Amino acid sequence: MADDAQASRTLSSAAAKSIWNDMDVLFREFNPVDLGVGCPNSAIPSRVRQDLIDAVDGQDYSVHQYTRGFGHPRLTKALSSLYGPLLGREQLDPALNVMVTWGASDALFTCIMGLVNPGDEVIIIEPFYDSFLSQVLLAEGVPVFVPLRPKMPKISSSADWLLDIDELEKAFTTRTKALILNTPHNPTGKVFSRTELEDIAALCRKKNVVVFSDEVYEWIVHDDLEHVRFASLPGMWERTVTLGSAGKTFSVTGWKIGWAIGPSNLLQGPKYVHQNYGYIICTPVQEALARSFERETRLLREGSSDCYFKELQTLCQKKRDQIACVLEKAGLHPIVPQGGYFILADVRDIMSKVEVGGDPTEPKDVRFVKWLVRNRKLQGIPPSAFFSDQHKSIGEDYVRFCFFKNDRTLDQAIPIILNLTSGDV
Repeated sequence: MADDAQASRTLSSAAAKSIWNDMDVLFREFNPVDLGVGCPNSAIPSRVRQDLIDAVDGQDYSVHQYTRGFGHPRLTKALSSLYGPLLGREQLDPALNVMVTWGASDALFTCIMGLVNPGDEVIIIEPFYDSFLSQVLLAEGVPVFVPLRPKMPKISSSADWLLDIDELEKAFTTRTKALILNTPHNPTGKVFSRTELEDIAALCRKKNVVVFSDEVYEWIVHDDLEHVRFASLPGMWERTVTLGSAGKTFSVTGWKIGWAIGPSNLLQGPKYVHQNYGYIICTPVQEALARSFERETRLLREGSSDCYFKELQTLCQKKRDQIACVLEKAGLHPIVPQGGYFILADVRDIMSKVEVGGDPTEPKDVRFVKWLVRNRKLQGIPPSAFFSDQHKSIGEDYVRFCFFKNDRTLDQAIPIILNLTSGDV
């Protein structure tokens, strides 16, 4: 009986219905042009690829064996060198302030499991990547949702997704343990301003709350905007764990390397979790990334245009502008993102012109995306999947597209988008 109860609890949280599973089923059945999953399909940077080749082919055979469990020493040192100044710290201790994980999702998971106790409340700003909720529930925490809301009557920029600071303050209680922040934001593309982040920081200091700051799109910030690292704000290093991703930084999502950076006391619990279920991360990939970070950090500090962080931003902004123009021509009004490589399109006008059918109990955007896959062979993602049940209606008027795709994929998608209502593709 106890086994049945435990299995039921796990299934109710971890194996809840996922939009990614639904989209995968449709993808395999209809083979659409994929602007859904946030996964680049271009060649990775040649010098990053070469770093992996050199790491594997070199004479240092230790890279093929176990390395330090909380991160390969060369990589943690490289991350400390890069992020110390960016986070306003004179020096980070590679052994105490950095933990390398199986991607950024794993970094968040270990932090939640290591710091959130049963009954603790965790504030999640909506819309949110769906694993945020699952991970809080697996820790038996209590999610508390505060949504970004679109500035009405019509929005054109991700900056128009607004957080009501009074509503956020009311969400804090004596049981609040943590807040999950994501900037640049998925799926809206919002880059929280310094003022917005300072308002959030003031509440977290006042309420003595820990912040998990997901900043995986930190290098993809458009139009010369500033990405403010949350831990760099006054009084926030002491209560912030910053999460990063090599997959997003170097466009190598399959390498599955992430990290958590923060004060040693906040990483103690997460390290215990990490040590007892995953622990050793692939050594040669960590070695390759260490070499990549060493080189790109040097180029960044030299102000070189050859720095891949700058190349990545330039490339993504060019593709953003291209897809935004196409969406506007097609009548899918784009909400132009300030950061990241996703764009939301307002589909209210287009839905008034086509009959998408589907299950009327499902959100409008879910029905639209399924129609899009089945009838136009184009895949997007319904943003309502990034909201809690009580706030799903906020996301129903939009669809999310990933524009960080190669030219061939975008060239296939563009005529489909331009001819959505006619079906002439």
